[in-house]
Amino acid sequence: MKKQKFATPTKVAAAATLAVFQLSVAYAQANNDALKLDEVVVTGTATGASKMKQSSSISTVGADQILQNQPTNASDILRSIPGIRAESSGGGGNANVTVRGLPISAGGSRYVQFQEDGLPVMLFGDVAFSTPDMFLRADNSLERLEVVRGGSASTLATNAPGGIINFISKTGDEPGGSIGITTGLGYNEKRLDFDYSGKLSDKTRFFIGGYTHNGEGPRNATGNSNQGGQIKANITQELDNGFVRLNFKALDDQSPLFMPVPVKIANGKVSELPGIDPRNASMYSPYWVKDYTLTKNNTMVGTDVNDGLRVKQNSFGVEADLKLADGWKLSEKFRHASMTGRFVGLFPADDVKAAAAGTKYATGPNAGQAYTGNAFTNTVFNTSMDDMGSTTNDVKLSKSFAQADGAKLNTTFGLFMNVQKVGLTWNFNQYLMQATDKNPALLANSSTNSYGATALGADVWGGCCTRAIDATYNTTSPYAVIGWEKGALSLDGSLRRDSQVASGSYNQVDVAAKQFNPGKAQAINYTKEHTSYSFGANYQFNKDMAVFARVSDGVAFNADRIMFGSAAVPMAGGAGVVPINTVQQYEGGVKMRSGNLSTFVTLFQAKTDESNFDATTQKSTANKYDAKGIEVEAGYKMGAFRINGGLTLTDAKIVSSGLTPNRQAKVVYQLSPTYTEGSFTVGATIVGSSSAKDAQGSAYEATLPAYTVVNAFANYAISKDLTATFGVYNLTNTLGYTEINDGRMAARSINGRSAKAGLKYNF
Repeated sequence: MKKQKFATPTKVAAAATLAVFQLSVAYAQANNDALKLDEVVVTGTATGASKMKQSSSISTVGADQILQNQPTNASDILRSIPGIRAESSGGGGNANVTVRGLPISAGGSRYVQFQEDGLPVMLFGDVAFSTPDMFLRADNSLERLEVVRGGSASTLATNAPGGIINFISKTGDEPGGSIGITTGLGYNEKRLDFDYSGKLSDKTRFFIGGYTHNGEGPRNATGNSNQGGQIKANITQELDNGFVRLNFKALDDQSPLFMPVPVKIANGKVSELPGIDPRNASMYSPYWVKDYTLTKNNTMVGTDVNDGLRVKQNSFGVEADLKLADGWKLSEKFRHASMTGRFVGLFPADDVKAAAAGTKYATGPNAGQAYTGNAFTNTVFNTSMDDMGSTTNDVKLSKSFAQADGAKLNTTFGLFMNVQKVGLTWNFNQYLMQATDKNPALLANSSTNSYGATALGADVWGGCCTRAIDATYNTTSPYAVIGWEKGALSLDGSLRRDSQVASGSYNQVDVAAKQFNPGKAQAINYTKEHTSYSFGANYQFNKDMAVFARVSDGVAFNADRIMFGSAAVPMAGGAGVVPINTVQQYEGGVKMRSGNLSTFVTLFQAKTDESNFDATTQKSTANKYDAKGIEVEAGYKMGAFRINGGLTLTDAKIVSSGLTPNRQAKVVYQLSPTYTEGSFTVGATIVGSSSAKDAQGSAYEATLPAYTVVNAFANYAISKDLTATFGVYNLTNTLGYTEINDGRMAARSINGRSAKAGLKYNF
């Protein structure tokens, strides 16, 4: 077969930059900056500065644009941002998120930190069955999203060498509020959103907002699969020299988790099985029995399988920005969060086949009757998030020094401290199930018990996955940033020293006793340290054009991913070498605008060295990766019409084999046009991906086909205060596979088409 040639990223970048420049000239009109290059960004910077002046790739998304994207969860928002790879098909959470070709070797967001108001939601982004996006919700309390790819994220956050995703809350700057209701069209789900802000005195303001919802949701599930809500609030006291803010959050929410479902994989192609539509299937059903699992103290507890993902978070925080004597500024952020929950996801343990002779319905309206259709074994991933809470403090002092030659020296000295709990109890049970996506029943035959269980606890996969983890990670990270500015040129350099002390224990079930044996618990007792750096330069030719370059080195520490499996590391008293994951990045680009067109083009290269363990494949890996590519972000505005878009070209390789990492598409693109005419606003978000390989080297290696998903919306202002809304997710009902499993015929897809309508009243 003739080898296909691809243009190098450098050539592609040159062509893209030239095209962008030509478009800028062609559309030169009154300045109308669609990318808001003069907007001050606070994420991943020592002190707030505009995008035009920073030597990093930064995107911002406003609250209105976020909701117009029709997101199904917090991570779904990220699919509209260049450079971000978000496999957000998991339902209420559990998304896989990375940036610039950095690998997703198992799950979660190892190299990208999710933040809420500048502090990490969880210090680790890739804890199995407990990822930070599970504890984030997009509602009326959200002001904007700031996303930094690469840049100084390595030194201004811990465990964030790939970037920072910061969800920034409203703080009551504008008095008033809103209340809105939405309802699913063709499916049962009702939702109420609200927010209100005002003044308690001349210098004291407040904000409160949140949501509540209830219903089945757009996939086949049960009547109360979605329920719960969130309330966020803050109070800000303005001072003569700054402000002090108290903030609060209470989240108690339940939503389905969408795992891979049975499919057919043959000759490298994925196709649907009769009766199971991957866009609609969840395998939740009213016919499940309670799933009984082992607690850490060897008692049994029953769980309603249909609870799916249940998360609870109660947090309290303090934020202060103060001007001190002699030009010094103090910035302080503190948060304490209690976080618990339960993850109940359904995962195929084998392939679909005809049920064995003598099989009967074990549950449902046909219980006891003969069953002659197709069946498969379903694994219940039942994990208790016993304690995922954290306490975080980030304090920094900064000052600018004027130089005799007209230059300015900016200095920042900070100290980040975090205590992160990782307390989990894993249990896997397996049941024989009817192969259908609508209210499947459990089945019984000679290989199961009376209610369809084929294996329980220690009998599942050799007892691999009944586990107890009680770990504490205490991280202390001093950092410093020095910047120099003179005229059009600015330079900055930063260092961060992360020191992490890990303690606690982890245990695996005693297969013979089918209980946890305290005497077999493995101790966690080690310290890991790493020094990260980042150096950047930005040159602004004029108010409408700047170029930048940056080199950085960062780290992502391991948590539970190295505790189990064939490559498990002794973690007590330095008995083994505990691995870390490092990333080196090089980037450079141009920011410019002309008339109605704004563009941001970045070349990047990222080199990764990681160790990992995947719970679903029971495989440990240690690989080096090299990814090169280009990000193009552009925005155009002309009168009532606006379009934002992005294109990311990535050439990523596993160094040892030359293979492209699993699920890494070469091309990802986004387009978001909107048009307003009088009281009407219509628009869409179009996200596309080229094909990608998955499960390479296994019996089920296959190609995930290229796909494009279109989300559309229309708003009508009935009056100046009342707006009717209509939105459609996946307008064309595209079947878009985001992953397959290399041990069986199973794949996960984005949701199918769903629509909702609502009313919003502003006051």
